[in-house]
Amino acid sequence: MQKNNEIYLMKNISKISFGKSNYVRLIRVGHMALLFLLTVAVSAQKKDTLRKSSTIDINSAYKPVLRNAVKINFSATHLNADTSTPTLTYNIPAQNLFYSYQPFPLKPLALAQDTNLYLGGRHFVKAGYGNFATPYLSAGFSFGDGKKFLANIYADYISSKGKLLYQDYSRLNIRAAGSLFLPTNEVYAAVDIKMHDNFLYGYDSSLFKYSRKDVRQQFQDYSVKVGIRNTKTGEFGINYNPGLQVSSFTNVNKLTETSFVLSAPVEKQFGEAFTLKVEARADITAYSSKNGVPNNVKFNNNVFQVAPALVFSTPQFSIHGGITPTWDNGKFIWLPNVFAEAYIAGNVFAFQAGWVGKYTKNTYRNLSEINPYLAGFTTQLNTKETEYYGGIKGTLGKHFNFNAKAGYVTYENLPFFINDTATDNKAFVISNESKVKNFRIHGDVSFVSKEKFTVTAGITFNGYTGMQDNAKAWHTVPLEFTSSLRWWAFNQVLLKADFYAFGQTHYLEKGNIIKLQSPGSDLSAGAEFKINNMFSAWIDVNNILNSKYERWHNYQVLGLNLVGGVRVNF
Repeated sequence: MQKNNEIYLMKNISKISFGKSNYVRLIRVGHMALLFLLTVAVSAQKKDTLRKSSTIDINSAYKPVLRNAVKINFSATHLNADTSTPTLTYNIPAQNLFYSYQPFPLKPLALAQDTNLYLGGRHFVKAGYGNFATPYLSAGFSFGDGKKFLANIYADYISSKGKLLYQDYSRLNIRAAGSLFLPTNEVYAAVDIKMHDNFLYGYDSSLFKYSRKDVRQQFQDYSVKVGIRNTKTGEFGINYNPGLQVSSFTNVNKLTETSFVLSAPVEKQFGEAFTLKVEARADITAYSSKNGVPNNVKFNNNVFQVAPALVFSTPQFSIHGGITPTWDNGKFIWLPNVFAEAYIAGNVFAFQAGWVGKYTKNTYRNLSEINPYLAGFTTQLNTKETEYYGGIKGTLGKHFNFNAKAGYVTYENLPFFINDTATDNKAFVISNESKVKNFRIHGDVSFVSKEKFTVTAGITFNGYTGMQDNAKAWHTVPLEFTSSLRWWAFNQVLLKADFYAFGQTHYLEKGNIIKLQSPGSDLSAGAEFKINNMFSAWIDVNNILNSKYERWHNYQVLGLNLVGGVRVNF
């Protein structure tokens, strides 16, 4: 078709004349020829392009442009309050106390001294009177601000006259204690004066005739203690508390016993868990008798100890590991000092176990605290005690606490008390047992409701076996039970009660006759009525059951006795 167009164009051009009209026609024919040539060129180029490439390039002059952002305007609108309740978990340990029960025979109006600083009315006087010609007087005074200086003075006196011949006793106790507070240390001192009178009335008065002077046990005990301890840990992280105690104990016109006790405990903590402890102790005693029959005796009783220990403690577990090298009158022995506690169930329960040992000095002063009807000594042997024990203690709920412990104890030179059957049976002499074993079980419970209501109870079982020098464990108590109640029934009325009981024990009669002593019990009750902030009235009733039990053979206690009086705080 392209070739036919070219032939047609050539024929028409040859026929054109160059007139005016022809001129116009010629121009039109040129335009058509030019248009034809362009068409042919484009068509050829298109064919060449399609043959060379299958891509199409599109060029555009459009450029995208971002629009200007709208300016943000901040308003002062308050945030909406979060009304959801947060869930908080608190782990607070039970704020209760574990009590340590040490049963002791109840005596009429025995005073339990309170060494706390009295706030408000810091001074008091308590006086009363009861049957058995029993006067009672107690007083306490406190001085100082407790920041730079503090001093407390306490005194109490009680005496009674029983129905039996020389069934009398008296107790006078005076104590003064003070502390001087320095920037980093506390210097403390204490003075104790005790004057106790007892009478050896446990004899057959129809067979023996004694004057009051012959049977009087007049104990006088003077003691002074001084020491210094740090109140702030120094740059070396060491805590210390050295102290010296000097005492003079006499049974007037019969014997004198002087003791010096020096102790120097030091400890240092390493990190958060480890503590190193070391304590050195020297206990020196000199004993001498007076007017002895047939001769007077004089000897020393000295015990020296060093007790290093390492303590590892965490919130769930603690272990104390140490030994105690001891020199008992020159004889060397070492004692174990290892015990541990593990806490479970959020520190509600604690398992405890240990292997511990100790030495008890059997001085006349210490043994007369147990049995005041003691005869003089000719020698002293100290008791070595070693115990393996295990137990559990814990808190149930907010108020109930319990403690249970079982132990296997071995003793060397354990003193037993037996009546002096060689003479008149009125005094007690010591019979040492070289080896004895004891399977001991102890348990106690308490219910504490703030300061309003408290009930406690404890029981201890002792099974002495394996004696070599004595047929029985004379005058030891195989079973003891103690309990107490304190109840603020009203804001102004305090009610209290105590009960003590012990099981049968063995004693020795003349002719080496073994006998079994009857068990005993003692129930006491009392009340205190607060009249106002200054005055209170009180009453105590002891041995309500009027039991004539004997803790020591031939020494029956007083029967029902009642004492009442007033207390003044100022």
